[in-house]
Order: sequence, then structure tokens, then C-alpha cells
Amino acid sequence: MTEKKVTIKDVAKASGVSIATVSQIVNGNSKNFSPKTVAKVLKIKDELNYVPDYFARRMVMKKSKTIGVLVPDISNPFFSTLVRGVEDVLYKENFITMLCNANGDNEKESLVLEELSRRGVDGFIIASSAISDEDIERLLINKKHPFIILDQKSSEENSDSIQTDDFLGGNLAASHLKELGHEKVAVVLPEKATANIVRRLEGFIEVMGKNVTVIYSSLSKEGGRRAAKDIITTDVTGIFAINDEIAFGLYLGLKDFDKSIPSDYSVIGYDNVDMCKYVTPPLTTIAQPIYELGQQTAELLLERIEHPEQEKVVKKLPVNLINRFSTRQI
Repeated sequence: MTEKKVTIKDVAKASGVSIATVSQIVNGNSKNFSPKTVAKVLKIKDELNYVPDYFARRMVMKKSKTIGVLVPDISNPFFSTLVRGVEDVLYKENFITMLCNANGDNEKESLVLEELSRRGVDGFIIASSAISDEDIERLLINKKHPFIILDQKSSEENSDSIQTDDFLGGNLAASHLKELGHEKVAVVLPEKATANIVRRLEGFIEVMGKNVTVIYSSLSKEGGRRAAKDIITTDVTGIFAINDEIAFGLYLGLKDFDKSIPSDYSVIGYDNVDMCKYVTPPLTTIAQPIYELGQQTAELLLERIEHPEQEKVVKKLPVNLINRFSTRQI
């Protein structure tokens, strides 16, 4: 014989409180009730093995307490650190994340956004460059979903925005190499650069001038390693890798050609992921507040969910140079 499923009504009856009270307590909204009532409801819930019905909760509360988070490459330590910042804030507010890895695939991204929308997530954090303006309008704006498109794509007109100061970051990288005496330099970046990467390049060129060699690479260690083959055919002495992953690849690629850092080439990265401290030599880089970027993004989205009519918020977080041992005076 099939055992009868325990309902929220059963918990309310056994606890001597209303269904609304049980609903709020089991969903983490217990601040309006006495500790005694909260303890009693939770104890009876456990004794009866009551499991809240997700979809019923969604219908009653109009919230799923779930945020969809979309990233282009979770294996990149930048995005794993970013997501940790997001999750730490959401967890404290009794929200969970549904994390999706897009791999830079626009079709996959559209499918994921549609599916998350159908499942009733309360908002979206999108840290991926593949999403098109058409999908932003069709899947997010038209459906009135709260969302933040983070860092890689300018979105101030459509949503709240948090970015780091990429133009300043490019300035700092160029100033550092220039102060060390490097006049001939290369920048390694993807051919189809996102808005934030373009800002880094513009900041770099403002200081170094237009006499900058551009080498194209994917945003990966393997891309950086392959880029070394092109770099050794030039007369540059300094290299600005547009992210740390490319810089790590350059370490291997230059070693493949018996070149060393910083004796033959000064290399500066961008992001300041944890691995920068552990490669040899430790990587000089432009530090972004990655974890804080994730935290503030989550906080801003939760604020937007609670106050959908408030004015758009635009924040820009500072960056700074971390001078280690991969660059030298010439």
C-alpha cells in the first residue's frame, strides 16, 4: 500500500499553527515568529518527514528562491571565484544557484535561459559574452526577469551593471612595462574581443601609443602557449596577456622555444587568480576584486528582485597592479 504523502496542512495541524506560518518558517522566513514556534514547527516537520513541494511553493510565494547563473567557462579560475562570491551571498539569504556552463555557445545559452525561465528562477546573473542583444530582449526584458549581465558586455541601458575598471587596468599594465624601459610590446587577446577586453586594450594603447603588436589567442592556457610561436618572431621585450590564463600558457610556450621569463620577455597578466602566486616566476598581474565582484553582483540582484522599480544602478570596482617577478627592468 502506498504511504500517504505528508502535506503542509498536516504539519500545520500537528503544530497548532496556520499553513501560512508553516510555509514561511520552512522557507527560511522565520524572523516574525518566536523561537519556540519556529523550533516546534521544524521539529514536527522532521518527525513527519515533510518535504516542501517546490512547484507549490513557487505558486504560493511567487518566488523560487533560485537564481540562474550562466558562465562561459567554469574551468577558468576567474569564473569559479566569481561564482563562489555569488553563492556565498545567496546562501545567506536562503537562495540557491542553478549554475550553467555555456562554453561560449550562443545556442546553448539561449536554450539554458529559456529552460531556467520555465522553471521559475527569480533572476539571472549572466557572465557570458555569447548572449545576443536579441536574446536579452526576448528572454529577459520582455519576460520582466531581473538580471545582471556581468563585466563582459555593457548593459547599463537594460539592467543594473557592475564592472571593474578595465581601462584603468590597461593603463596600469602599460605604465608598468614603460617604467621598466619596454618600448616594444605585444598584447595577446582574442580576435573577437568582448567589451571589457576592448577597454583593457584601449587603456593600454593610451599609455604605450599605437606601436603595439597584437597577437590573437583564445582566452586559455593552450591559446597562450600557441601565441608564443608568433611572439618569438617579433622584436618585442614586454608582453601584456589580456588574462592570467593566457599568461600561464605563455610560460609554457616560451619555454618550448628556450626562452625565459623575465630574462627574455617580461610578462604581465590580468585577473590575479590564485595560481599567479605559485607559478615560477610568480606572475605580475592586474588584480580584479573577483570574489567581491561576485558578492556585489548577487547583492545588487537581490535588491532588484525586492525593489523592481528602483533606478538602475551602475558600479565600477577598482583594479590594481600586483608586482611580482615576471617583469624586469631593461
